[in-house]
Amino acid sequence: MPHKFKIASAKNGEFVAKFVYNAETLVWSENYKSKGSAQNCIDSIKKNAPAAATVDLSNDEVGKGYRFEIVGSKDGQFFVRFVAANGETMVRSETYTSKSSAKNCIASLQKNGPAADVADEA
Repeated sequence: MPHKFKIASAKNGEFVAKFVYNAETLVWSENYKSKGSAQNCIDSIKKNAPAAATVDLSNDEVGKGYRFEIVGSKDGQFFVRFVAANGETMVRSETYTSKSSAKNCIASLQKNGPAADVADEA
């Protein structure tokens, strides 16, 4: 299966959760102190991403609950955040030159995330 989640080593003995397609990382989390916290992040995404709304902050839309946010960067590009119900960013994407690429990232995570395998590479 080309889509998968990975738990990888980060600096200072910490761990990061990533969602990858082949060799490309689509989104990644903050660094966590434990593998369990990284796994909890993945479990929450698998459960909550499929039904999450998409809010386009670059168009001044607002949202609450679990949601994807499309964010405009200072250089005119866009990136995606998946935000928990408490407002905390769980993962973010690279920057994209087009908003459609950001939307494709969201669609991939919603469609392929729930069934994706988890690889412990830490």
